[in-house]
Amino acid sequence: MTRAAIAVAWLALPVWAVSAASAALAADVSAGRAKAVQCQACHGLDGISKLPEAPNLAGQNEDYLVKALNDFKTGARKNEMMSTVVKPLSDADIANLAAYYHSLHP
Repeated sequence: MTRAAIAVAWLALPVWAVSAASAALAADVSAGRAKAVQCQACHGLDGISKLPEAPNLAGQNEDYLVKALNDFKTGARKNEMMSTVVKPLSDADIANLAAYYHSLHP
């Protein structure tokens, strides 16, 4: 990698970090909690799983949750129940859910 390419990569990093932080700040934890009512049967409203096959979501990384939900929505990740539940969610719903579950203590 050339010195110029390294410099460009370092200059792009703050832009990525600011945009990721802006997305996280834009999320509404209260709206996420309201939307999480549909998730509580499996993942619990408190983010602690009610089923052995469902993961705990409390305290999970926000970016990971956004990616996972989007992957279920697009079909990149397969699970019949999750694909059905996530399909009608908007980008804002997904961001809000991710912010809510991230805000919980495991």
